[in-house]
Amino acid sequence: MSRLFGSVRSRATLGATLVVAVALVAAGTALLLSLRANLTGEAGTRAERSAQAVASELAARTPLGKLSGLDAEDTPVQIVDEDGVLLAASEDLERISGTGTSEVTPAPTRSHEDGRDDRDGPDHRDDDRDDRDDRDDDESLEPGEIAQGASYTNGTATIDGDTEDYRFAAVEVETPDRGRLTVHAGAPLAAEHSAVGTALTAMLIGFPLLLGVVAGVTWLVTGRALRPVEGIRREMAAITASEDLRRRVPEPATHDEVARLARTTNATLAALETSVERQRRFVADASHELRSPIASLRTQLEVAAAHPELLDLDGAVEDTVRLQNLAADLLLLARLDAGERPAGTRVDLAALAREEAAERRRVTVEAEPVEVSGSRGQLGRVLANLLDNAERHAGERITVTVRREGGEAVVGVADDGEGVAEADRERIFERFVRLDAARSRDDGGAGLGLAIARDVAVRHGGTLTAGAAPAGGALFELRLPLAGSDRGTARP
Repeated sequence: MSRLFGSVRSRATLGATLVVAVALVAAGTALLLSLRANLTGEAGTRAERSAQAVASELAARTPLGKLSGLDAEDTPVQIVDEDGVLLAASEDLERISGTGTSEVTPAPTRSHEDGRDDRDGPDHRDDDRDDRDDRDDDESLEPGEIAQGASYTNGTATIDGDTEDYRFAAVEVETPDRGRLTVHAGAPLAAEHSAVGTALTAMLIGFPLLLGVVAGVTWLVTGRALRPVEGIRREMAAITASEDLRRRVPEPATHDEVARLARTTNATLAALETSVERQRRFVADASHELRSPIASLRTQLEVAAAHPELLDLDGAVEDTVRLQNLAADLLLLARLDAGERPAGTRVDLAALAREEAAERRRVTVEAEPVEVSGSRGQLGRVLANLLDNAERHAGERITVTVRREGGEAVVGVADDGEGVAEADRERIFERFVRLDAARSRDDGGAGLGLAIARDVAVRHGGTLTAGAAPAGGALFELRLPLAGSDRGTARP
């Protein structure tokens, strides 16, 4: 069962079918109840009209044997007195239930011919009337008056051997000669049963067919909607198997959620391809950069082992320091690529700039107190890398400025060197990139300083750009959100 409904298509079809089934059952039940209530109400109205007609004849002193309502073929009628004694009934009535009395034959003491009591004279009838006058009636009626409204019950009646269900209406009438009488008249419920049965049969036949159509349409529509998803899944499986990140999943020509999923998947693949390619270049460049100092150091040690008097101790130390710095840079880049987030401590950039410039010649600091949130060590590394780069290219002077600009702290490092060509102002932030003009001046640099500086700036929610200084050299501007601002959070 779990495998049968393990797909979205199956679950969607099942869910839609169940919802429609519940709605159809609820609507069908309400329809049947409403139809039955309406038809039963109509039968009750017909029964009340029949009872009212008989009651009108009784109020007009029509003898019981001459009542026209007793001759109706499909309307059973009973007339009872206040004591529940049957006075008259329909001629063909054989059996009845639901009216309060099951009698179908009037009492033998009553006469149908003249409507008078054979045993009672005028005085006896007056005595009965006196007894009735002493009772507390629910509704006071004048002689010849018919009670408003009727009470309804359901029951059965057998007329000429045919038994059917009926809706009975009971109407009270105050007769001038017989006192309070109750007329029970019925109307058949055959039409109600037939209509309800027909509607129920139609529903039992139509509902399964309709549910089948709903399930089929839902299955087809869901399959058509999920077809691009299956194409995306197959392509992703092929990309995973081939490890070819240049491939892309097919994008539907629609503008729905599936199309947006495909575009997002392709964007993710592009970012993944870029990341993997960048990692490959990083590994290759790091291997190349590490090979040179290691090879140089090994050569010096081998020469020293064979000829101790030829040992270049200063060169060995220099290569070791270069190797150590390169390893530290690679380790920091690895931590940044792994998503290391800077600590959220407050850092005074003015004090940090003065601290980094304290042991450097030709560096002038013009700073106002500005606080940002981040890692003091990483921000100090940014300033150190910018100052190291400026010292390699400056002529005589390096200027460091720290100021507040809107909601940002701006640190500028300017030199009076040759500057950076506009075409190279973005390329110099790539890893292991060294411009030709800088190669002859690089004192053991690996081309990682500016790349590390920009990565740290981005991790602190800021930017690092290169431009032209007023003195004609290069100007590097570091912009960071002030401490406590909405942007003062690290970005991945």
